Amino acid sequence: MMPTTAATSDLPVSRPPLYRQLYVQVLVAIALGVTIGHFFPGTGVALQPLGDAFIKLVKMIIAPVIFLTIVTGIAGMKELGAIGRVAAKAFAYFLTFSTLALIVGLIVANLLHPGTGMNIDPATLDAGKIAQYQQQAHDRTLTGFLLDIIPDTLISAVADGHNILQVLFVAILFGVAVTMVGPRADPLMAVLEAASHAIFKLVSLLMKAAPLGAFGAMAFTIGKYGIGTLVSLAELVATFYFTSLLFVLLVLGAVARLVGFNILHLIRYLKAELLLVLGTSSSEAALPSLIEKMERAGCRKSVVGLVVPTGYSFNLDGTNIYMTLAALFIAQATNVHLSLEEQLLLLLVAMLSSKGAAGVTGAGFITLAATLSIVPSVPVAGMTLILGVDRFMSECRSLTNFVGNAVATVVVSAWEKGLDRERFAAAMAGHPLPPPPDGEEPVLT
Repeated sequence: MMPTTAATSDLPVSRPPLYRQLYVQVLVAIALGVTIGHFFPGTGVALQPLGDAFIKLVKMIIAPVIFLTIVTGIAGMKELGAIGRVAAKAFAYFLTFSTLALIVGLIVANLLHPGTGMNIDPATLDAGKIAQYQQQAHDRTLTGFLLDIIPDTLISAVADGHNILQVLFVAILFGVAVTMVGPRADPLMAVLEAASHAIFKLVSLLMKAAPLGAFGAMAFTIGKYGIGTLVSLAELVATFYFTSLLFVLLVLGAVARLVGFNILHLIRYLKAELLLVLGTSSSEAALPSLIEKMERAGCRKSVVGLVVPTGYSFNLDGTNIYMTLAALFIAQATNVHLSLEEQLLLLLVAMLSSKGAAGVTGAGFITLAATLSIVPSVPVAGMTLILGVDRFMSECRSLTNFVGNAVATVVVSAWEKGLDRERFAAAMAGHPLPPPPDGEEPVLT
């Protein structure tokens, strides 16, 4: 990171008027979407293309954003030892806190028993409603993890952009290759850096449509499923939101405190992105902006480039909480008693099946189907009990995943002594410093 000049280093970035700030626009859009969906459900359902189109716009650039960020980040480390060190620390963090999230879900489900008393007979459940999810889960396990991450060609992973793991695999290999080439790759690096600036400028243009996408997605969700859908399974939904909040404030909050920052300040800094995730139920919608925000907050670019994209596949705290909590809810609702050994088996299976789940709407439900298919004690047909409210829980999953990856980026940056404390403190105080002279303007403010 190049040092800022004395003329700009102490000056906060000027803020646009309130009505022009993205988080305000998204918040208003969400409120309007809820209103339309509740009072005019038919119209709300008809607005689905707005949300779907915005998600498709963002997914259009996810692959190039991840590829360019990882390649330039890895190549910027200059030595393979540094790449391995950062990767080892990142995956140690992912494994630790993903496992903690699974354990927290198990503990809360055993303490609160959200499904006890429903007395559902599995034979009465319509398993046909979840057939598509079972097939997707079956295809995922049948393909095999290793074969799934290897694309047909070097170009196809980025060109198709449908499989984040394949993009990660190709980007990491290419970044390592560029590093090994050394100075002879400098012309190529100049092209990749320029392309990266252009892609993030495109991101800033696409983000202007975020309020419209959040409006359409929220109107559809409320119009199709209705707020009343929450009532029948309110205890499960409330338990999941409570557990996720507990994990963020206590577990991630403790980690943040140890590193030297307040988790609430980080949440405030990322409020625009979090509202976008809430409105669209997809953490992928805010991935490019998270990369931009973390770099601007003082996290070293090379660390951000490696931690954020890989975290979207391997650090899914919200999805992990959901998996164990939902599995035990189904078992309790269908009067299936799970012994400690069976719960530990469920935990181990969930640890494996959750890795590589994309941060898109519905991925958590598919991953849950994959997990239950391997643990026969819990009837897979029981997933029909939560199908109606899964969309509402998807929002919480995405929010928790997003915050977890933001915390992971700061923590690994601090471990690597790659955190600009002055710039980070200014961002957490709500007065982010201007971008470095060689950087682009931030996507969000």
